Amino acid sequence: MRFPGTISIPVDVFERTLEAAAQSLRQHGFRDIVFLGDHGGYQEALQRAARRLNASWTRSPVRAHAIEDYYRAADSGFAGALRQRGYRDDEIGTHAALADTSLTLAIAPDKVRIDALRDNVKFSPADGVYGGDPRRASAELGKLGVDLIVAQTVAAIRRDVARR
Repeated sequence: MRFPGTISIPVDVFERTLEAAAQSLRQHGFRDIVFLGDHGGYQEALQRAARRLNASWTRSPVRAHAIEDYYRAADSGFAGALRQRGYRDDEIGTHAALADTSLTLAIAPDKVRIDALRDNVKFSPADGVYGGDPRRASAELGKLGVDLIVAQTVAAIRRDVARR
């Protein structure tokens, strides 16, 4: 496992799990089933699962939607907003650095070990921090990211659902 506390499953099992969950939601009357993936490696799996479901539902009003805009907003969109405010890429990072930690402080502050952020330590992949530095993270920056991600994702869902 690359990150402590994570659970890894094969991609085909992940896709079958998505499909089974979507089938269950369809049976309960849902007409639009939306997949949001917050990991770059799963975007293709979400798309494949949605395509297979939609192919089997062609005679049905039910549709599966894999919304990549969610991941793009969380990944590059928020990073761009941070850059506009003067934060550097070597702070923003790719995992558990400024961007991720700020988002977590905004939505679940009790999940961040604030005392570890205040230590004058250089973070590394051994700490789960990739390509950045979480020490200047804040709930205020996280709220900026949450607002951006939600707005872009809602707009993408509305566009996708309207294309039925």
